[in-house]
Amino acid sequence: MSTSTAIKSVVGKALRETGVALKKQGGVEFFTRHRPIMQFYGAKPFKTNDTFIAPSASVIGKVTNWDQSSIWYGAVVRADSEHSIEIGFTSNVQDGAVVTTLPESATLETGFPPKTHIGHYVSVGAGSVLVSCRIDDLVVIGDKCTILEGSLVESHTMLEPGTVVLPFTRVPSGQKWGGNPAQYISDLTIEENESIKGKAEKIFEQSWEHLREFLPVGSTYMHLEELERKGVEVQQG
Repeated sequence: MSTSTAIKSVVGKALRETGVALKKQGGVEFFTRHRPIMQFYGAKPFKTNDTFIAPSASVIGKVTNWDQSSIWYGAVVRADSEHSIEIGFTSNVQDGAVVTTLPESATLETGFPPKTHIGHYVSVGAGSVLVSCRIDDLVVIGDKCTILEGSLVESHTMLEPGTVVLPFTRVPSGQKWGGNPAQYISDLTIEENESIKGKAEKIFEQSWEHLREFLPVGSTYMHLEELERKGVEVQQG
């Protein structure tokens, strides 16, 4: 891609985004821009360059989004207390899901801090709710699941859609659970186990397409300029 073509593409996208954000009411122009990433009491969410946060999502407070993670449309990841939320490598929080923590003054009977941890290659289904729980690596959480405080979902597990994991429940590794309250269904087959990582990778690939389409005009150029000042050769085109 030539330099002039790249400039036209960036400027064109900036104008389109400005046109969408700018409204008119009574002849007075004003901005009504939703903020997908919001600082709260001095804590700003962290994300990498290949993290996709949908324009209509809300990521608030002490949230860490690791590489290739994605927060989809209408999802809310809210860490507005002293308790943090972590979303691991190539994990996803799908449309309309809510990930949060207990209030600042709350404690768990286990003595562990009531933060929410989502490991690597975890898929959180649409409409699910996670509250101060721990999800280990390589887990599939079906749509509209509820996982409550103090719960532990170990690695290589699947939750059927609509599953309700009650507080302080342990879902052992290598199993499939479902129901309300959640109960053991079966051990995972070899095919089911192998599909967990592939599902997370496929969702990342989809998120990359959305990330490229909705890439806002931001401060990436400042990072490139900083590298150039340090003498790092930046390849363009």
